Amino acid sequence: MIPLKLIAANDTFGALVALGEVLAANQAVFITAPDVNGKMPETFGLPEEVATGVGLIVETSGSSGKPKRVTLSREAILASANAAQIRLGGPGQWLLALPINFVAGANVLIRSLVADTQPVLMNTSVPFTAEAFARSASLMTGARRYTSLVPTQLARLAAALNDPFSPSGKNDFLLAQLRKFDAILVGGQAPQDEVVTALRDLGIKIVITYGMTETCGGCVYDGVALDGVQIDLVGSRIEISGKVLASEIADDAGVQVLGERFITNDLGEFDESGRLQILGRIDRVIVSGGLKISLDRVEELARAVPGVAELAATAIADQEWGQRVGIVYLGSPEVADEIAQALANDLGPAGKPIRVVRTDGVPKLPSGKHDLQAIKRLFEEL
Repeated sequence: MIPLKLIAANDTFGALVALGEVLAANQAVFITAPDVNGKMPETFGLPEEVATGVGLIVETSGSSGKPKRVTLSREAILASANAAQIRLGGPGQWLLALPINFVAGANVLIRSLVADTQPVLMNTSVPFTAEAFARSASLMTGARRYTSLVPTQLARLAAALNDPFSPSGKNDFLLAQLRKFDAILVGGQAPQDEVVTALRDLGIKIVITYGMTETCGGCVYDGVALDGVQIDLVGSRIEISGKVLASEIADDAGVQVLGERFITNDLGEFDESGRLQILGRIDRVIVSGGLKISLDRVEELARAVPGVAELAATAIADQEWGQRVGIVYLGSPEVADEIAQALANDLGPAGKPIRVVRTDGVPKLPSGKHDLQAIKRLFEEL
């Protein structure tokens, strides 16, 4: 048995040291939410000691709102870090831009330790800004440079690149810093295609990742599984196997011990080149008038409407249709009708939203993902 050490998410340097002890097999770590005025958040049900092979326990509520704790072994953490390093082209310096109590943020520290490089640490306890990102990126000195972002952060960086007062029409300092990265990993949920395309056209190296806490974070890069990871389809559900899998998942229903394979709740398919395409989650497919409609596809189409800054879709119960689409968005007030018409044109009457609600901000979880439960409640309260 080894001790389980608790570290607050805003103690990034302390977490870096503690994770070094994890890799040395001296302890395991649980990263809590940020402390408040030096007081650690209350935690429940955590043992003082854990099995020797345990490396990291991550608590995540996910977009469904159901809390769970995922146990990652030291072997899984190292398998993930080493496979990512190989795929990215070698060890490099990392910029931390995500909270470390989520697996993507913790991975930045772990991969820095594996690469034996000093990460540049942003203050993730305050709202993310393009200015702070560019300033932090300018402090990097590594020959190879990496960072990990969620789509909302990527979209903010893309928006901040436009500068009408610059002779080039661009924020030249931010653009220069972005171009210095050998890879900007984007995960957590699907980014906007138009944002990714625009950034890649500017010479910015974007890598779209797929994975989850149960797989030590991203385990598929640009549709191709990392070395040592096997992706299969069970029907249309994505099945993952390999050393990156978590040991167990604990929630209100009890403890689930993961075996050699993990069947996710995500739907996927392989394209003609063999790359994995993510179609969305099983619980994000509704039946409207007898037809199946993917809410992820709804969001993809609706985000392409000019004037939409951010958007999320949810299901609304309907006596006649069974379920209908509801849209909440941030953007110009006059585009609500255009969103509805665009979806009707592409998906037919079943995909046309019954309600389109403009908001000052789409509800999000601390991880940066959309808070699907809060979004659903918005329509229940109308």
